[in-house]
Amino acid sequence: MSKILVIDDEAPIRNSLKEILEYEKYQVDIAEDGSAGIHLLSKKKFDVIFCDIKMPKMDGLEVLSKIQELSLDIPVIMISGHGTVDTAVDALKNGAYDFIQKPLDLNRILVTLRNATDQSKLVRETQILKKKIYASKTSDIVGKSRSIQEIKDMIDTVSPTDARVLITGGNGSGKELVARQLHEKSARHQAPFIEVNCAAIPSELIESELFGHEKGAFTSAIKQRKGKFEQADGGTLFLDEIGDMSSSAQAKVLRALQENQITRVGGEKNIKVNVRILAATNKNLREEIDAGRFREDLFHRLSVILIHVPGLNERRDDIPLLADFFITKICNEYGMAKKKIDDKALKELQLVNWTGNIREFRNIIERLIILCPEIIEAEHVKQYANPNPE
Repeated sequence: MSKILVIDDEAPIRNSLKEILEYEKYQVDIAEDGSAGIHLLSKKKFDVIFCDIKMPKMDGLEVLSKIQELSLDIPVIMISGHGTVDTAVDALKNGAYDFIQKPLDLNRILVTLRNATDQSKLVRETQILKKKIYASKTSDIVGKSRSIQEIKDMIDTVSPTDARVLITGGNGSGKELVARQLHEKSARHQAPFIEVNCAAIPSELIESELFGHEKGAFTSAIKQRKGKFEQADGGTLFLDEIGDMSSSAQAKVLRALQENQITRVGGEKNIKVNVRILAATNKNLREEIDAGRFREDLFHRLSVILIHVPGLNERRDDIPLLADFFITKICNEYGMAKKKIDDKALKELQLVNWTGNIREFRNIIERLIILCPEIIEAEHVKQYANPNPE
């Protein structure tokens, strides 16, 4: 049931609105002036607000301004018996959802209210989704093994600096999570964290992706476009799978790191950028250097700090903690009661050869949650996780 707040100094108006809206199955609170309305907003959550413009103590536009100061994403429908075009324009310019003139038309009220409540639901769902996405990308690093504790200590030490960090480790081992933790614990945490998967972008497009391009720089460049370096200005740029970057792009990245400036593809202007670079790879860059596929000078620029993320096979002691973490997380996502896993099942999980590391482990836990009853047992792991004892 949507919750509505009616703010109006005229008792007949607010009481009539309350009766009408309650008849339409809305939950309604009323306030006799702006100050009383703001007081109610500090105590309760509302989906939509009806607010008169001309009121003593605090008028409707002041109420609207106060709502914005409090960062409340609530549609505000302004109502007034003294309405003019200028008044309506001012209200809408200041963030009102709509403006209705007195005497109030019942159909107009109900249509506007229905649209406003739909918007309110969308805003709320978007906020929940953003929180879920943020949480999924900024989870703490789970584990108590010595290698993981060393990584956590290194992150705490290195994050406050602007030192470049090269993160190594197998596919699915959690390199991106380390990069995000470095950003979240840095002074740049309120600025953008921009990720580029160098292996997923064709070599002929990687330079445009990183540095942007000017209109007409190539056939499909129909307008100017900022690259990832400019998008990350003031924040952090994470170059994932940097071992797959083309030689030409490597040279331009090296120049950008040396001079703290870039040039868009097809452009001549040098653009200053202030970014912290984090890079990751699943390749042995020393071998790539020896084979002539990676620049040694770029390697030295990127690897001021080296962090190696061990594979799951190297930290099997963390599997019980990881299992509990992912069971809790996935069951919450599915809106189901948390499933249990017995000790024998955990031991079976510790026997699996985790070639896909944490990514594979999460998928297996999700499979077990979907296919198993309330308690995950050893037989379920044998059936669904394909263990390969070492």
